[in-house]
Amino acid sequence: MLSEFTPVPTLAVRDLEKARTFYEDVLGLTQVGDAPDGVMYRAGSSQILVYPSAYAGTNKATAVSFDVPGGQFDTEVEALRARGVEFQTFDLPGASWVDGVATSDGMKAVWFADPDGNILNLETSLEATSV
Repeated sequence: MLSEFTPVPTLAVRDLEKARTFYEDVLGLTQVGDAPDGVMYRAGSSQILVYPSAYAGTNKATAVSFDVPGGQFDTEVEALRARGVEFQTFDLPGASWVDGVATSDGMKAVWFADPDGNILNLETSLEATSV
């Protein structure tokens, strides 16, 4: 069944060159190959496909989530801030927000958008942050 296969998050973008700058220079992802009309990036043990589409940025839900070890979460958040990433806040029942970081139900998380409005997320378990 499908549980045996690694999923590939797929993100539509309007301008592939602008997206490459964001994913490579801002997020630090490494290109692992070209796809038909797109680019494949390595992220952990998986890959992300970024490709041009007229429907870019129309998803208003989280498209890609990165599970960051607790000891690295704050460092990654600050690195994104230093590269100009602005974090989003929204109504998240049970969450408290401090400087764009949500804390809720044993986790910390931030959400942000790529240049086309695709929503990305970093999250960590609070249990992992105490290590």
